[in-house]
Amino acid sequence: MRRSSLPPDALDATDHAILNALQDGFSIAKHPFAIAGAALGVTEDDLISRVTNLRKIGAITRFGPFYDAAAMGGSFCLCAMEVPAQEFEEAVTLVNANAEVAHNCERTHRLNMWFVLACETEEGIERVAQEIESETCHTVLRFPKLREFFIGFRVQA
Repeated sequence: MRRSSLPPDALDATDHAILNALQDGFSIAKHPFAIAGAALGVTEDDLISRVTNLRKIGAITRFGPFYDAAAMGGSFCLCAMEVPAQEFEEAVTLVNANAEVAHNCERTHRLNMWFVLACETEEGIERVAQEIESETCHTVLRFPKLREFFIGFRVQA
């Protein structure tokens, strides 16, 4: 799915505050949206509605936890493919149909499709990559992690 930039007035000040606040974590509680909403000055229902709308308009691609596959005993791998422009939409649909694909990005580069595979085992990475190669008829280049750096990345909305 390709997205274009949102119009400048698509998000109001409350939406920006929600995007910034929810990057810092989310309470594990019976009513986490009520807790987060109170801190933002909105009701639980309003926060749920706004997060749903942010997803619907493409301001966010997902809302949920970020799991560290390696810390849980699994494996993940950054992958790239070179896909001709006329085949890109079909290939991205095939790649994204795999539950093991954590996210997928189009780049303006010879290697124009980049995605992350997250599996229970390293063998799973190889199996899914081979399945993608078979389905798309394109080579999946694998870039396994050698060393991890934590940089504390945040996006100001």
